[in-house]
Amino acid sequence: MNNGQLQIELKEEVAQGTYANLAIITHSSSEFVLDFVRVLPGMPKAGVQSRIVLAPEHAKRLLQALEDNIGKYERTFGPINTPDRTVIAPFGSIKGEA
Repeated sequence: MNNGQLQIELKEEVAQGTYANLAIITHSSSEFVLDFVRVLPGMPKAGVQSRIVLAPEHAKRLLQALEDNIGKYERTFGPINTPDRTVIAPFGSIKGEA
């Protein structure tokens, strides 16, 4: 018996992770869409590496979990420096296409 605990399986191909250096977030009244993009210097196109679709409630829980984890990280390793709160394109301007 698992005592009501959820067992989560992490498959090997997923465990390796996918690198992304840009996130594009859009929303409707019923969902948030997070597109994770890998932008490479000198490449005219940037590919979406992963798309995650969340209900608004789950998007808010994700925000809270990120805030909690960033707080823990900064208490251990020091502040994460960001230039400002504007949109940051890692390699110049980005033009998205769907």
